[in-house]
Amino acid sequence: MKRKVAIQGVAGSFHDIAARNYFKGEEIEVIACATFKDVFQTIKKDNSIVGAVAIENTIAGSLLPNHNLLKDSGMRIMGETRLRIEHNLVCLPDQNIKDVTEVYSHPIALMQCEDFLAGQPHLKAIESDDTASSAKRIADQKIKGRAAICSTLAAQIYGLQILAEGIETNKRNFTRFLIVGDPWTAEAHTKNKTVNKASIVFALPHEEGSLAKVLSILSYYHVNLSKIQSLPIVGREWEYLFYVNVNFDNYMAYTQALDAIRPFTKDLRILGEYQSFND
Repeated sequence: MKRKVAIQGVAGSFHDIAARNYFKGEEIEVIACATFKDVFQTIKKDNSIVGAVAIENTIAGSLLPNHNLLKDSGMRIMGETRLRIEHNLVCLPDQNIKDVTEVYSHPIALMQCEDFLAGQPHLKAIESDDTASSAKRIADQKIKGRAAICSTLAAQIYGLQILAEGIETNKRNFTRFLIVGDPWTAEAHTKNKTVNKASIVFALPHEEGSLAKVLSILSYYHVNLSKIQSLPIVGREWEYLFYVNVNFDNYMAYTQALDAIRPFTKDLRILGEYQSFND
């Protein structure tokens, strides 16, 4: 039975690669979605489908809208994976780099390759919706004189040649992806795994030291805070939601820590309890 995975983008995108890496050894069917919102709506319509969603990049930072999409969707995090992002310049076969005048890709991909592009002043960089879809468009429409920046997998899928590989400026370019699904699907998936990481979200009263109290309690229970991201609460001036990732060795201590911080927070919710990528 195929594993159905909804992704933002098309086959050959980095979301596609992340999904295949996470479910390595399984046969997967990628469901292409135009936006991240569409990914969550697709899962809602069919709980046999899970999703792969980028959440942060070591260069571009957090994908802030995806935090709120996850919270509002009611979906749960069931796992995570990390992918080294490697960009390539690709085009139709039998061309060289001097034949190309335009290069299309997602704006973040273009930004991540700006040193390479600066060294090729004849290339006009043009923003598009996605890395892999830029490659697909060139192949489908047989557009000569145009290149895309995308993954090696996308070049292979769409029959394009690689003019230059590894053109990203920073070689320490990683993206973390969340695997999300219906709460029942997530619970079944993590049942036989070592659960040692959780993502939670909460608001805090607008009082001095409110965040410090929460952090102190987590430390007391030996729960390691690995990330904290604040986002404003729309309609509630100067109030914020705190998205927090924690790691722990003792699940019981983690649950005790949640019970202990609950009186000091507002609207605390668990977005997922899962196995850390490093384990």
